[in-house]
Amino acid sequence: MDKIAIVTAALVGLAGVSTAQANSLGRPCTSAPETQWLSLDALKAKAEAQGYKVQKAKLKAACGEIYAIDQNGGRTELFVDPTSGDIVAKM
Repeated sequence: MDKIAIVTAALVGLAGVSTAQANSLGRPCTSAPETQWLSLDALKAKAEAQGYKVQKAKLKAACGEIYAIDQNGGRTELFVDPTSGDIVAKM
């Protein structure tokens, strides 16, 4: 029974991480005016500098959305603050 409890606790913990990331989606990544945003090329360059291979990028709802391949070869979607290029959520 101890192994089952450990696995259950791990799965509950992982579900919490996914929920935390999902809750940040749909909200703006910044409230700064567009005049303070980095260019889409600059946002892509920042993601690539962190080891992501960018496939597609766009700005939507005051948030940069970058579709990329991560360091392990998996597909990921990054949500970045357009003023800094900081990743605020990842799916």
